[in-house]
Amino acid sequence: MTDNTHKKRVDFGKGVTIFLFLLPALLLFVGILIAPIIVSVYRSMYDWNGFSEGTFIGLENYKELFTNGSIKFMVGLKNALLIAFFSVFVQLPFSLFLALLLGRKVKGEKTFLSVFFMPVLISTVVIGQLWLKIYNPDYGILNRFLEAVNLGHLKHVWVGEVSTALGAVIVPTIWQYIGYHMLLMYAGVKGVSTDLREAAMLDGATKWQVDRYVVIPIIKPIIRVSVIFAVTGSLKTYDLVRILTEGGPFQTTEVPSTLLENMLFLRNRYGMGSTISVMLIVLCFAFALAITAAFKDKEA
Repeated sequence: MTDNTHKKRVDFGKGVTIFLFLLPALLLFVGILIAPIIVSVYRSMYDWNGFSEGTFIGLENYKELFTNGSIKFMVGLKNALLIAFFSVFVQLPFSLFLALLLGRKVKGEKTFLSVFFMPVLISTVVIGQLWLKIYNPDYGILNRFLEAVNLGHLKHVWVGEVSTALGAVIVPTIWQYIGYHMLLMYAGVKGVSTDLREAAMLDGATKWQVDRYVVIPIIKPIIRVSVIFAVTGSLKTYDLVRILTEGGPFQTTEVPSTLLENMLFLRNRYGMGSTISVMLIVLCFAFALAITAAFKDKEA
């Protein structure tokens, strides 16, 4: 047996071993993620109530999704994109500010980290109930505060009026996950070499200039991940909308996930529900790829 043949057999044996070790994870990945996506795509091409045999209708569900005004998909998508906008341009800058501030070894650093991260640990159902109490038109702290500062004319039924309902959903959504993104960025900030900071300070840079020109460029990969999480999370948002407004009033706070629930469990339109889920998957992947490409251009 030549050395070349022996090497090929060893390499083949290593490949088989690696494959066998990866096989359980691969099966889980295919069974839990890939297979349901394939089934959703298949079911989205049927007019199906979830029980009887469905009728194949091709792409009619997709056409109806964008043309039938009663489904309100475009309204839901617009609301989700609005939440994404505020998540990226309000939530993330504030998270980055906190991460940079705490990364300077301030007094009580660990305590502040725990406090800011606490909303992430609390169940979203509890968060929703908490904000319902804040927004309550009779005894809620928000209206009581407005009364106390002589701004009673600004009182609203916050989650019950068309003009304020969506904003009332956006605020707790942003508030809950500030700590999550802050912790991601904080880990990156703490990983920046102190030598780089000290060299910049010796050259006359202020602390904020060090953050802007040294720290932020280094943690760009983490910022990119946070942007992807913020946008895709906004597209998938469901629980706070469900608890605070249930998509109302008059479907003004509907998001794709609440429409999906409505189609599946209230209208028994499982084909249309599958269509919405497929569109959510496509949108999440598209935005993730677009954000990755945008950051690559900036880094180049």
